[in-house]
Amino acid sequence: MGSIEAVCISEKKGTVKHDIGSCMVIEDYGLENDAHAGSERQVSLLSYDKVEAFKKEHESGKVSIVPGIFGENLLVKGYDLAGMSVGTRFISGDVLLELTQIGKQCHSGCEIMKTAGECIMPSNGVFAKVLKGGVISKGAEIRRVLTAAVITASDRSFRGEREDRSGPLIMELTRRAGCRVVEQLLLPDDEDAIYNELVRLSDEVMPDVIFTTGGTGFAERDRTPEATMRAAERNAPGIAEAIRAYSLGITPRAMLSRAVSVIRKKTLIVNLPGSPKAVKECLDYLLPTLEHGILILRGEADG
Repeated sequence: MGSIEAVCISEKKGTVKHDIGSCMVIEDYGLENDAHAGSERQVSLLSYDKVEAFKKEHESGKVSIVPGIFGENLLVKGYDLAGMSVGTRFISGDVLLELTQIGKQCHSGCEIMKTAGECIMPSNGVFAKVLKGGVISKGAEIRRVLTAAVITASDRSFRGEREDRSGPLIMELTRRAGCRVVEQLLLPDDEDAIYNELVRLSDEVMPDVIFTTGGTGFAERDRTPEATMRAAERNAPGIAEAIRAYSLGITPRAMLSRAVSVIRKKTLIVNLPGSPKAVKECLDYLLPTLEHGILILRGEADG
């Protein structure tokens, strides 16, 4: 979780932005009354820690480093924004932002560049479009929207013989919990195919969590746990164990689950059961706690 440390606008282009404390953010436009709103870069954001580091190194009697001086609309504490990827979403109250650009080219020397010989906006500033508007205020919480990918493993569904209801249900439940689903796949019960997609998703798409459904039982073609363990770099057994323990209170057949939970790079991979009923039961139990673990994994929260 992060916080908004300043909300800044400039009424005229070419002037330094100043902190106004609170502002209406307009959908597909930017901050109300800001001269740079409505452009391709609707909202500019800068990490508070980067500004503080710059102040320690450069601040002198010649220049005072105050919020807005680098041209940022929002000064954000708690995130290394320049380390995020395009498409990352942030939410603060009702306001939903999606990053569209990381860094920028400085077209003319600003006062900071002239005085200190360096400006941090080109390398550390990020820009976003407004997906949903509302009021944003200094001191408000801001958080990154978690991302999820979903894999259904089922020979029959892959062949079109049975509707895949579990994959779409996972998408619905994770979206309700505030996650953004970045990819959904329907695969056969083939270990190599599942493994290859887990690796691709973790290494290239990099969602916070991948949920698989199906292929965790005793049948010969149930190979999802094997594919998941092949993709793993670290084990995270507590999640799978907790799901089994919880499910045993519903049905003794939960003891037959071979599901696993692991980590690959910065992505958590969790095997879920194949039936829609069991998927809902497990996610209702799991989702309220899972976010904290993901934030620790991503370095966005303390353990």
